[in-house]
Amino acid sequence: MPDRVFKLYDTMSRQVKELRTVEPGHLKFYTCGPTVYSYAHIGNFRSFLPADLVVRTAKALGWRVTWVTNITDVGHLTEDDVADAGGEDRMEKALRSKEGEHFSNIWDLAEYYTNAYLKDWSDLNMTEPHVRPRATQHVREQITMTEALIDKGNAYETPTGVYFDVNSDNEYGKLSGNTRDKLKEAVREVVLDDNKRQQADFALWKKDDKHLMQWFSPWGWGFPGWHIECSAMARAYLGDTIDLHSGGEDNMFPHHECEIAQSETFTGKPFSNHWMHVRFLQVEGEKMAKRTGNFYTVRDLIEQGYDPLAVRYALISVPYGKPFNFTLQGLKDAQGNVERFRECWRRVEDPTGASGDSSAFKRDLERLYSESLDAMCEDLNTSVAIAKALEGAKTILREQGLDSARASIAREFLTKVDGLLGISPQPRSKDTGEPTASPVIDGKPIEVWIEERASAKRAKDFAQSDAIRDKVSEAGYELRDSPEGTTWTKKLG
Repeated sequence: MPDRVFKLYDTMSRQVKELRTVEPGHLKFYTCGPTVYSYAHIGNFRSFLPADLVVRTAKALGWRVTWVTNITDVGHLTEDDVADAGGEDRMEKALRSKEGEHFSNIWDLAEYYTNAYLKDWSDLNMTEPHVRPRATQHVREQITMTEALIDKGNAYETPTGVYFDVNSDNEYGKLSGNTRDKLKEAVREVVLDDNKRQQADFALWKKDDKHLMQWFSPWGWGFPGWHIECSAMARAYLGDTIDLHSGGEDNMFPHHECEIAQSETFTGKPFSNHWMHVRFLQVEGEKMAKRTGNFYTVRDLIEQGYDPLAVRYALISVPYGKPFNFTLQGLKDAQGNVERFRECWRRVEDPTGASGDSSAFKRDLERLYSESLDAMCEDLNTSVAIAKALEGAKTILREQGLDSARASIAREFLTKVDGLLGISPQPRSKDTGEPTASPVIDGKPIEVWIEERASAKRAKDFAQSDAIRDKVSEAGYELRDSPEGTTWTKKLG
């Protein structure tokens, strides 16, 4: 393999530059994960998928990767557009919602939506991280870090919490450009805490003995601030300085800016050497919102009959650094292209052609994979990388019949493409047709499960509806909803 340089746009330096690792050949990488108060939507996964592609590209280059992506299950408040968020905890608000009525407590709600998120992650063929820490499992580290910041003079206690003093950090604002002077002009006029030194200061700990998720701290009962969670978890698994930190462009400020301030004043070292932010997603040319009817979760699209790999394909088809307009037509096109890869796998699993010279075939596929990897090394240029992979699929499909040698070459290409892009997984079974006999799951024909699920949906018992769908999925079948009703099919690879 020729020497390649892996380059990514760095938000801090505002330029595309080489992704250098502190430890040669070992990428230490942290990605901000979801707050699990509801189902993750396609905009969330538009942000998560480029991190998955970073990991895949690094591994294709032969690097070792330690990837950490968290789950926020406490402390993320609703009004998070300023450094010190206000409003309610998103988890508590969700428990009081119509959907929240299905859960007996906030812990069950968090567990349910965490499992739903992990199911979506798996359906999209995403790489499993090294560790997936939860904020509620690392409160001790957050308390310890907060205590140290007070001792260092970077934080102070008030009757309502512990706050980071942004004036104690001369470099505050270096990532987003929201410096202390700008914040003084732009900060909301509403005073969130009369005891704060300035309104730009942000909470490390909230004192609240009525919060549904609370811990005892040196400052009394309460819960951690959103920003301190990621700093503590990143340091726990990756050390004082990490190679790369990623998230959506909405994370840049305040979340990542505050992470930098508290981490670097705590350790005296750079927090992350490279910053990657994913541009926003629109749907059919508009901001995604439930009120406009263009709000989609991954499970919504799968239930409408779309292949989860097509959802993945569509969401990565535009490079992460460019605005992306998700359309159902684009998803349908993606579904057709994914089917091309599936057809390639069917052909390589059943070679029927006569033997012949395979050198040109091999050379073409090796070149196309190499060009696809080159594109990924150039700031994750997925549009080019996918085009090269698709050209390889068409090369395979143009063969009138694959002999065993060509089938082996094609199989290697498809496997490498899936390793790099995740859009061509090998089917687990040659049986890709819809079975004719009704399967029995836990003693009931699948049609009975379909009717019970329909009853649960009519009663708005979405937790039960999802549980039935998951049970059927675990048995190896998919349920597909349409205006004509629900059908079932055997799951593909």
